Amino acid sequence: MGICHGKPIEQQSKQSTSVSSDQTPAKSSGFPLYSPSPLPSLFKPSPASASSTPLRIFKRPFPPPSPAKHIRAFLARRNGSTNKPNEVSIPEGKEFEIGLDKSFGFSKHFASHYEIDGEVGRGHFGYTCSAKGKKGSLKGQEVAVKVIPKSKNFLFSTKDETSPLKAIDFGLSDYVKPDERLNDIVGSAYYVAPEVLHRTYGTEADMWSIGVIAYILLCGSRPFWARTESGIFRAVLKSVPNFEEAPWPSLSPDAVDFVKRLLNKDYRKRLTAAQALCHPWLVGSHELKIPCDMIIYKLVKVYIMSTSLRKSALVALAKTLTVPQLAYLREQFTLLGPSKNGYISMQNYKTAILKSATDAMKDSRVIDFVHMISCLQYKKLDFEEFCASALSVYQMEAMETWEQHARRAYELFEKDGNRPIMIEELASELGLGPSVPVHVVLQDWIRHSDGKLSFLGFVRLLHGVSSRTLHKA
Repeated sequence: MGICHGKPIEQQSKQSTSVSSDQTPAKSSGFPLYSPSPLPSLFKPSPASASSTPLRIFKRPFPPPSPAKHIRAFLARRNGSTNKPNEVSIPEGKEFEIGLDKSFGFSKHFASHYEIDGEVGRGHFGYTCSAKGKKGSLKGQEVAVKVIPKSKNFLFSTKDETSPLKAIDFGLSDYVKPDERLNDIVGSAYYVAPEVLHRTYGTEADMWSIGVIAYILLCGSRPFWARTESGIFRAVLKSVPNFEEAPWPSLSPDAVDFVKRLLNKDYRKRLTAAQALCHPWLVGSHELKIPCDMIIYKLVKVYIMSTSLRKSALVALAKTLTVPQLAYLREQFTLLGPSKNGYISMQNYKTAILKSATDAMKDSRVIDFVHMISCLQYKKLDFEEFCASALSVYQMEAMETWEQHARRAYELFEKDGNRPIMIEELASELGLGPSVPVHVVLQDWIRHSDGKLSFLGFVRLLHGVSSRTLHKA
């Protein structure tokens, strides 16, 4: 474990230092510095292979490539700079030093405990030096000392010697509107989500990064690895994380499932933050406050506007959920404040979100989105129909048990909701216009034997297939 320090040594009066003895630092000559490569390098050939996650055979990981160029460009746009990305200067702390008390912090006399050697690496927010311990258990042992300007990756909560250290500097973070997609490529290469590289992403990208961290914590290696930035990007886009090598076979199925459902390249199939907190792997470990999940509002809106045929299909699918799978939906239903009779109205959605609304949420148009939901005219929902309206078919499709859920749901649909249906009626249900060749597009949706919806048609109906996706089918 590193020892974080918040009080300056003489040579670095405005720096924080972190000492780590987990690995011996290389000398300057043997520790190559990586310069950021421009985005076009993503499409250039690289000697590094990205076919699979590498075996963990290296004693010392390669230093991660820096995404600083993309970050500089983003900051330049945010600050209204007209300079080119390579000409943008990143503040070194002077702009933020006013009113910052640096006179408290950590164990005294750093220089008397460690002898600082030369610099071995430099990143966007600091640099690393090699050093040797002068006394104590680390005497004579080589360590790495990371030096970070305090005004930038930390602050203390109080002035006490034992004050908790908190991470700050969320300058690249932003509140995402419910219907908004971002397009700036920012962040650290090893943790970047595939959709970020495609320049269209939302909050799902954060859950991918959490999945990367969880993978590393559980097995000690990165899920996507390469020697170059372009190689890492290619691995993120194309490689499949290795869950076959030790220690994965010895871990609990819930732990493996948790990581897999976060590292799904299709962002629609990824767990949300609230769903992750309700995952069986985390439930029961400690008390967690589950927030209102914005995906619920989106899914309910789509459900209300769906046809009666699709609603019946979703009700059948909801009946196949297990008790652990229902825990998340039960939490969300409770947060909406159901009546004594066990029903919720559209107004409940508005009331629930307003209880915890912040100024930032209002600025990101979350409240406007919820107002739109609460204005929709619809009957009250009991828990069973709420489950049908709030479940994500895409997320269920990412589960290993999806085939069993779909088959069981189709059996229930056959008994309760399936009926003979004409292709023209199905086209009307799906809102297809006269220009669509419905007999060609929808012929495999209906069984020829009895005119009822086929299993393939049922699954497509669950996804809410539109005329646009029908042409691709």
